Amino acid sequence: MYAKLLIVCCACAVAAAAPGLLDYGYAAPALSHSVVSAPVAVAAPVYKTYAAPVVKAVAAPVVRAEPIDPNPAYSYAYGVQDPHTGDHKDAQETLQNGVVHGSYSLVEPDGHLRKVTYTADKINGFNAVVERTGGTHAAPVAIAAPAHVVAAPAPIAIAAHAPISLGHGWR
Repeated sequence: MYAKLLIVCCACAVAAAAPGLLDYGYAAPALSHSVVSAPVAVAAPVYKTYAAPVVKAVAAPVVRAEPIDPNPAYSYAYGVQDPHTGDHKDAQETLQNGVVHGSYSLVEPDGHLRKVTYTADKINGFNAVVERTGGTHAAPVAIAAPAHVVAAPAPIAIAAHAPISLGHGWR
């Protein structure tokens, strides 16, 4: 919308600035005495020239890839022993010569110990052995005190009616 308004304004400015563009043959009113005017010289427009900006060629920095370790290796382990919550678990894993060896264990809610030992490689895929040992007594679990909730009555919403119009909507 603004572009259309700008185009119309520019067209009006061009029409107003160009003499004789919108003259449709209307004559000026006759004067009682004659006036002779000398021809008016109009100077040619002056165009300024500017030098083009100089573009300096800059060589891109050379990017070199980091060397890739053909035989990566890592090892990690962690464990949790929390007597308050009964959370007992541990895990360990190593990667060496393209083969992952690892295991993790945890105490289930019924008191059993679940231990998973696994290996993974490109040839055999992921293989796991799951062992479940221990008693059937429940693991100690911390019980939080019950929260006291007081229910407040909800506010009642009252719907307002819209004004009724008896006439047509366009009046």
